[in-house]
Amino acid sequence: MNGIPTPTVDVQWASDDPDVPDPSQLSAWVRHAARAAGGVVGDVTLRIVDEEEIRALNHDFRGKDSPTNVLSFPFEMPEGLPADAVAPLLGDVVICTQVVRREAAEQGKTLEAHWAHMVTHGVLHLLGYDHIDDDDAQIMETLEIRTLQEQGFADPYQTPDSQER
Repeated sequence: MNGIPTPTVDVQWASDDPDVPDPSQLSAWVRHAARAAGGVVGDVTLRIVDEEEIRALNHDFRGKDSPTNVLSFPFEMPEGLPADAVAPLLGDVVICTQVVRREAAEQGKTLEAHWAHMVTHGVLHLLGYDHIDDDDAQIMETLEIRTLQEQGFADPYQTPDSQER
């Protein structure tokens, strides 16, 4: 679409949850998020997991002993290897099925809309966006909202119970 480069996507299944979107839909959301961020070439691994795996990853990498919805792990070239030693790898996005389902219900969103948001959110983190400070959060959230609205989804930060931001 529009000649903007998008990554290849490898979906890994570490969950047998039946409520996960199909691989083609997950991959489309990854590519749409990458296009919205200006395009990127490389490989993204999208890993679908259960709470046990994401809890362990969250503990090991963030020091938080609880499950979370999505984690992103940008690829870092091992020291000493030339830049062209491996194909361009962008990194891994790990999403927990049970947390996504629970949050969608709590926030009054469709499961599909929340999956699209979590994939988009994870890919943007992978590409260097964050929400640590208010200015960066505004940039990232604006990009998420626009990206999701282009695909027919509502603003993910406006739930039925929320007030205007």
